[in-house]
Amino acid sequence: MRTSEKSIIMVLFHFISRNTISSFSPSRKLFRGLHQHRHHYTPSTQNAYFNIIQNEPKNNFGLITGMRMSSSPNAISSKPSKRIQKDAKKVKGRNKNTGGLRALPVVKPTYELIQKSKKISFQIKADTSIKNVRQRVYKHGAEKIDAVMKSLCLPLRDCVDGYKRELRRLHPFERVVAELTAKARQKKDGLTLINILDEVHEGRKEILMAGKDWIAKIKSAQTAREAADLAVEAEERLYELYRELVADPIEGLIQLQKSLRTTPQVRLDTPAVVLVGAPNVGKSSIVRAISSGKPEVNNYPFTTRGMTLGHVEVFWSQSMDTSASSQIVGSNIPESTENKSKNKSTEQSAYSFSQLCQVMDSPGLLVRDDDSTRNEMEALTLAAMQHLPTAVMYVMDLSGGAGDKCSSVEDQLQLRKEVRARFPKRPWIDVLSKSDLGFQEGAYDSLRQIIIESEKQQLQQLEHSEDNDMLPSLILEVSVMEGTGLEKLSDSVLKMLGEVKLVLDAMEAVKAESSQ
Repeated sequence: MRTSEKSIIMVLFHFISRNTISSFSPSRKLFRGLHQHRHHYTPSTQNAYFNIIQNEPKNNFGLITGMRMSSSPNAISSKPSKRIQKDAKKVKGRNKNTGGLRALPVVKPTYELIQKSKKISFQIKADTSIKNVRQRVYKHGAEKIDAVMKSLCLPLRDCVDGYKRELRRLHPFERVVAELTAKARQKKDGLTLINILDEVHEGRKEILMAGKDWIAKIKSAQTAREAADLAVEAEERLYELYRELVADPIEGLIQLQKSLRTTPQVRLDTPAVVLVGAPNVGKSSIVRAISSGKPEVNNYPFTTRGMTLGHVEVFWSQSMDTSASSQIVGSNIPESTENKSKNKSTEQSAYSFSQLCQVMDSPGLLVRDDDSTRNEMEALTLAAMQHLPTAVMYVMDLSGGAGDKCSSVEDQLQLRKEVRARFPKRPWIDVLSKSDLGFQEGAYDSLRQIIIESEKQQLQQLEHSEDNDMLPSLILEVSVMEGTGLEKLSDSVLKMLGEVKLVLDAMEAVKAESSQ
């Protein structure tokens, strides 16, 4: 047995012994996925793989914790615990991929729905086969009001039911996005998404009941003229009732849907890196420099108020090589995600394939004593790190000129400790932006000490590695203004994307194996 395979088996044994099991069972399928990709693994990339998938509760690659150990020390029970079974019932039918926000029902504005209802009403003709005029008018009036009632109420029912169904099925990240968007809306007008849906539902019931009452009145009219007048009055009254009870909630739902539909769709099968840091430290400028993303850049805190997604086109080698970095043939910033740049060389296309990898800009984080006090923008950043398969670029401005007291050098260093402690196993690089402005006295040394303490295990592993090229640069200094350090930063980002790709490839191999 070769050394690399022994290494994989030892790591796999350690992985199982820490009571972690993947949602695909039995665990031998995980080993098969690793074995199929064994040629890609060196000690460092093996660490990258297992660093991501272990020790993070509810991690982003479909893994759940809580394996039950059998009474025998040499046996492992594959039967899931009651807690896992309970959690599995909750997530049954939930989307495993993103894109659910775009599957939310399309809500039609009030004027459009009423115009359509009037057309339907106009198209209903009297039944000339009925000779009795009064009976003919009764039937015609009842059919018109029934059609108006249904044309108004059925779209409302489908809207409410569709929203509740799709919200239950959202991917965890998109669920958080929907909740945070609705929360921001609640601060604006005091209405939650549930309140809006309940108002629409109650309005629909009122319209339905009113329509039935008007039909009963038409059928009990004494004359044909009275029945015809009641039908006209009933139709106008139903439209007024719709405007009175439903128009405002529907408008609120439309505005909420616009916000949800503009959220960038992050692909779970594509490598990604998310930029994290305090407000106004230069994250957006870096995204603009290394990807196709165009986030807003200004010299004030919290310029970024949502997730901005950029792309970098990476050319991967199709040969079976030994490391994540050696898979990378080249890279290119595409002009757009729909129309890729044509700057591919024939040499690259002869032995590689390209993939649009994702670079995500996120709102700034602050040092908080309690997560419950975080605003919606901060919660969105943490949700991206918790629920998406991303590497992390932590960005700092140690010049002391970040422009806000919440972005002081001391706060940035403390935030770095907290975020790294929360996500200790992610592929990670530390970036000092605005290096042309210099650093506060002692800040650089403090950062080095923090990094050495937090990355102690990784440094010990790399110290014994024979592959000196894998020794990381602990701190990358970048100046977007002067254009320095960007090439080295791009190389580090590509290396991290390669590590994430190895994880995704192995997981895909396991998924294919389990489906057979």
